[in-house]
Amino acid sequence: MGLGRRMRGVGIGAGYFAPFQYEAWSRIPEVEITAICSRSDKKAEDLAARYGIPRCYGDWKRMIDSEKPDFVDIITPPETHEEICSYAAARGVNIICQKPLAPTLEIGRRIVQSAKDANVRFMVHENWRWQPWYRTIKEISNSGAIGSFTHIHFLMRTGDGWGSQPYSPRQAYFRDYPRLLVYETGVHFIDTFRFLLGEIGSVFAKLRRLNPLIQGEDTGQILLTFRNGATAVWDANRYNEVEAESPRLTFGQLRIDGTNGHLSLDTEANLRMKLFGQSAQTINYEKSNINFAGDCVYFLQRHFVDCMLIGGEFESHGDDYLRTCEAVEAVYQSAGSSEEVKLY
Repeated sequence: MGLGRRMRGVGIGAGYFAPFQYEAWSRIPEVEITAICSRSDKKAEDLAARYGIPRCYGDWKRMIDSEKPDFVDIITPPETHEEICSYAAARGVNIICQKPLAPTLEIGRRIVQSAKDANVRFMVHENWRWQPWYRTIKEISNSGAIGSFTHIHFLMRTGDGWGSQPYSPRQAYFRDYPRLLVYETGVHFIDTFRFLLGEIGSVFAKLRRLNPLIQGEDTGQILLTFRNGATAVWDANRYNEVEAESPRLTFGQLRIDGTNGHLSLDTEANLRMKLFGQSAQTINYEKSNINFAGDCVYFLQRHFVDCMLIGGEFESHGDDYLRTCEAVEAVYQSAGSSEEVKLY
């Protein structure tokens, strides 16, 4: 951008995930978050005091018009994203927007197009692929250490969706989502599997609701077939529990098969590699259990800033992320029809 000053940002939202983002911004020296907006004055004031944000607003439009920021960080429910993104784009404000991107694929496409039409930078806050274990796995893939990746299997059991008060107190609003497991959580894994294996060719899915007190699905199995012939299975369940000290660090257990061996990741982020005919070896890599899931929020926001400064392309730019959204929609189509859905 060549600003010759700190990049000025504003944040909209003060819910469960917002503190992770404001905390990460506070560690990026090229950025100054000048204001925060929330429907709750108390939440906004608490976050502003905690992270040294000078001003609070109750009206996000007034905040954007008054602050004239370089970018807006949108940390609000998906049904609000189109209005906020369109308003910001029309005023030349660059955008980083939380996922789920939108309630429907059609609205997501409109959001991306509005940013294009206004010629503003747009990135989706998809932080999963920035978890340090996945960045390390990508490096291993690029190195060819276990050959070509042929299959991913991920087993997830978070155990926060059983009982009479599912998803409380963290995200009780999940109970009212008409689509839940894949729309809110599976999208992370679909995007990460794309990061590791390339573009998806087809989808087959089975989804089910176990807790009758919620609206959407809370368990399912998804088979993804990639254009290069690789496959991935996501076996996920937010109802049953896992025996793990930190269920929300890696969110489960991963195995990746390759043509020369395999990788495994456990719930404590221990990564191991086994070549055919050899003993398994622990992969030493830099990781820390701070902020959220290995500090992935910081790494994503660092990427956003670096790309803004040099004019580089975001990994999760609008058109790229729509391919993840298309796969999510295909999952629901497959589950509804009990048939494979082809994407390409």
